[in-house]
Amino acid sequence: MYYPEKDTAAKARTTTLNEQLGQIHYIFSDKTGTLTQNIMTFKKCCINGQRYGKSVAGQLWLCPGPPNRGPCVAGDCRDGAGQLQSHPEQVDFSWNVYADGKFSFCDHYLIEQIRAGKDPEIHKFFLLLAICHTVMVDISDGQLNYQAASPDEGALVTAARNFGYVFLSRTQNTITLSEMGTERTYDVLAILDFNSDRKRMSVIVRESGGNIRLYCKGADTVIYERLHPRNPKREATEEALDVFASETLRTLCLCYRDIDPEEFEAWNKKFLEASVATTNRDEALDKVYEEIEQNLIVSQLLGATAIEDKLQDGVPETIARLSKADIKIWVLTGDKKETAENIGFSCELLTDETTICYGEDTRQILRLGLIQLQVYPCFFPISSALLQTRLENQRNRAGSSAHASQRMDEPFFQGSRDRALIITGSWLNEILLEKKKKKKKLKLKFPRTAEEEKKQREKRQRAEAYKEQQQQNFVDLACECKAVICCRVTPKQKAMVVELVKKYKKAITLAIGDGANDVNMIKTAHIGVGISGQEGMQAVMSSDYSFGQFRYLQRLLLVHGRWSYIRMCKFLRYFFYKNFAFTLVHIWYSFFNGFSAQTAYEDWFITLYNVLYSSLPVLLVGLLDQDVSDKLSLRFPRLYVLGQKDLLFNYKKFFLSLLHGAVTSLIIFFIPYGAYLKTMGQDGEAPSDYQSFAVTAASSLIFVVNFQASQLGFLSSGAAFDSSSHDNKQKAAL
Repeated sequence: MYYPEKDTAAKARTTTLNEQLGQIHYIFSDKTGTLTQNIMTFKKCCINGQRYGKSVAGQLWLCPGPPNRGPCVAGDCRDGAGQLQSHPEQVDFSWNVYADGKFSFCDHYLIEQIRAGKDPEIHKFFLLLAICHTVMVDISDGQLNYQAASPDEGALVTAARNFGYVFLSRTQNTITLSEMGTERTYDVLAILDFNSDRKRMSVIVRESGGNIRLYCKGADTVIYERLHPRNPKREATEEALDVFASETLRTLCLCYRDIDPEEFEAWNKKFLEASVATTNRDEALDKVYEEIEQNLIVSQLLGATAIEDKLQDGVPETIARLSKADIKIWVLTGDKKETAENIGFSCELLTDETTICYGEDTRQILRLGLIQLQVYPCFFPISSALLQTRLENQRNRAGSSAHASQRMDEPFFQGSRDRALIITGSWLNEILLEKKKKKKKLKLKFPRTAEEEKKQREKRQRAEAYKEQQQQNFVDLACECKAVICCRVTPKQKAMVVELVKKYKKAITLAIGDGANDVNMIKTAHIGVGISGQEGMQAVMSSDYSFGQFRYLQRLLLVHGRWSYIRMCKFLRYFFYKNFAFTLVHIWYSFFNGFSAQTAYEDWFITLYNVLYSSLPVLLVGLLDQDVSDKLSLRFPRLYVLGQKDLLFNYKKFFLSLLHGAVTSLIIFFIPYGAYLKTMGQDGEAPSDYQSFAVTAASSLIFVVNFQASQLGFLSSGAAFDSSSHDNKQKAAL
C-alpha cells in the first residue's frame, strides 16, 4: 500500500475502527482524483459551434458502454487548410516562445485560425481562458510556473498559453496577458468566485478602450439556465457537449456579456457593501453575484472546453473485486451525467449486462402518495401490482400506528438482473424535498388561535412524515441496485446521501475522496478514507485512513479489514469464554462455603490470571492470526461476507461462549472437588486442604483455557471456508 511515485505510505489515523473495515456494505466514492488521476489535459473545444481537436489514436472509435451506442465522431482533425488528415500529426508550437513543451494538440486548422486572427469569437474564447481564473504565476529561470487552486484551472490557463494567449502576471487590480505576442493589461473590477453551489466563476474587467465586460465559465446546467432559449449557438454547443461527455471528458461552458458603465456603478455599490458585511457575508455576496449574472440571457455563448482526466491504474480490477465481495459502490461526482456514466463503463462499475435506470424515470415510482402506475422501458421488471401492494401497506401501517417503524420487505424490482441507478443533484433535491431556504421577508404577524396552531402543527407533521417516507423509498430503491451514480451533486448532497443510507439501512459505510469538497462525506460515513492527491491534504487530515491510490482500497478491506474483524471476533469470544470459566467457579464454590467471602482461588492467582496466565494466547491471536494468506483473501473476495453478515460474533456466539464457559467451570470445579472430598492419606489424615484444591482448580483452568484458544482459531477458519462455499453454491443455483 506504498505509492512510490509520490513517496506516499498508507497511514492509519485511528485504531478503534479496524474491525469495521471487515464489515463494509456501501462505499461512497468521489470521481475526480479518487477514481481518476486528477491530472487534467486540454483535449478539445467547441468555438462558435465548431468543434476542434481530436485524439491522436485514431479518427473513429467506439464509445465505452453498450454495443448499440455506435461509434463516436469527436470532431475533425484537420491540417492548416481545413482538410481532414488520415494520419494526424502533432501541432508544432515553436512559433510561441511561451509554449509548454509537454502540451500536445493535433488540429492544425485551429492554430491557423488563431494566427490568422480573422475570427473574433476564437480570440474572445482564449482570452476568456487566460483572464477568467484565480491562478498565480511565478517566473524561475525564465520559465512561467502556474500555481492553480484546481487542476482544471491550471489545464485551461496552460492551454490558452500554448495557443498564444499567455497569462503573465497579476496585481490586486490588474492582470497582464500576452495576446499573440502583444502585451496588454486589463483592469480587474471584480472577481465572482466559484463555489459548489454556484458552479461557475466570473470576472469583470475594463478593457483599454473603456469597455466593461463580464467573462463567465461554468457547468453547462447553470450557464444554459441563463441563456436565451433561441441562442443561435446553443444547439451546436449542446451537441458538442454530449459528444465530449460520451468520451469521458470534463466539460465547461464559456460566455460573456458587455455591461453598461451605469449598470456596473450601481451594481458595484452593492458589491462593496456585501464585501464588508459583518454577518451573512457569503449569502450577501452570492445574492449580488446572481444579480449581475442573471442577465446572461443577453450574453454571447462562446463555446465549451473538454478536459481529459484518465483513470488511475487498477481501478476496474479493484471495483470488480469489491463487487464480488458483495460491497455496493456509489459514485458521487459533480461532473455532467454523460461523463459520469461513461466513466462508470470505463471503470467497469457499469457493464453491458447492466440495466441502467435514470432518476427522471423513477420519479412516479418513488412518489407513492401520488403514484400513477406506469411501466417505463427500463423498469419493465417492476410489478404494478407489487407497487400497489406497497402503497396500500404504507397507508395501512400509517393509519394503524403513528409510531410504527416496521420496514417493508416488498422490493421495487423483480428478478435478479444487475441494475444501476443514475441520478442528478437537481433530481435528488426534488425527490427528497430538499429545497433551498429562501430568506424570509419581514411582515406583520397576528396571534394565532389554538385551532390554527393545531392545524399548522399537523400540517408540519404530515409534511415531515411524507418527506421521511420519500427518503426511505429512495434509499430502498437505490440499495436494490448494484451501483449508483450521483452526478452534479454538491458536497452537502454527498453528505446527505451517506447520512440517508446510514439512517435507513443500518449498514457500515465507507467514504473515500481526495479533496476539500469530500470532507463532509468523509466525516459523515462510519469510516473515512483520504487519498493524497492533487487537491491538498484536507481530505487526508479529515480521514481515518489514507493512502496514495484507489486500488489500495481492496487490500485495506479484503485483507486487513477482514483479518482485523476475524481477530477481534476471536479475541472477544475467547475473552468472554475464559472469564466466564474463571468467574463461575466462584459461584459453584459459594454453595459449599455458606456464601461467605471465601474465594475459590488463591489471591495471587486471581491477580495474575488475566495479566499473565491467559493473556499471551489471546494477544498473539489478536495481533498475528491469519486464517488465510493475503493472496487468497484477494483471490476469493467472497470470504469477506463473514463480516457483513456478522457470522463470527453475534448474540448466538455470545451465548455459546457463555455456555461453553459455564460447562468448563462446572468441570474445573466439581472434578477436583469430588476427587478431594473424602480421601485419606497413609497417616490417616486428609491430604485435601483448601490450598491443594485451589491450586488444582487453577492449574486445570490455565491448561483448559489456553488449549481452547488454539481450537477457536481452527473453528473460525473452518467457518470462513464453509460460508464462502455456501455463498458460491447459492450464487450458482441462481
